Amino acid sequence: MKNQMYPCLWFDGQAKAAADYYCSIFKNSRITAENPIVVKFELNGNQFMALNGGAKYKPTPATSYVVECETQEEIDHYWEKLGEGGRYDECGWLDDKFGFSWQIVPSVLHRLMADPERAPRVIAAFVKMSKFNIQELLEA
Repeated sequence: MKNQMYPCLWFDGQAKAAADYYCSIFKNSRITAENPIVVKFELNGNQFMALNGGAKYKPTPATSYVVECETQEEIDHYWEKLGEGGRYDECGWLDDKFGFSWQIVPSVLHRLMADPERAPRVIAAFVKMSKFNIQELLEA
């Protein structure tokens, strides 16, 4: 079965606005179903559900959504679009305007961190970054 598990994002009346916002940022994205309580949508083929659950719960950075990027242009795109109206943090983390946390990371980071000789230099480089810079990581 496809997408047996997917996240449910809790909103206080902004589920449709959030789904529209996220779908405008990610390619190959669409709203698949909606009613006044729930909006289901796909971002690059990944299913999500937005729930108008009320003011009881707020997003926390204890859960974040990782976007692995092949190019600096992708990092720049997601960083600017998802962070607009939110808050930028360190090491590729940001909070979007709805309060949800995202990690915008280069896909090459895993390979660089797997090299025990290079990993300390890569870590030293990226802890100084807010938005990741692929070239600087490669040169570390």
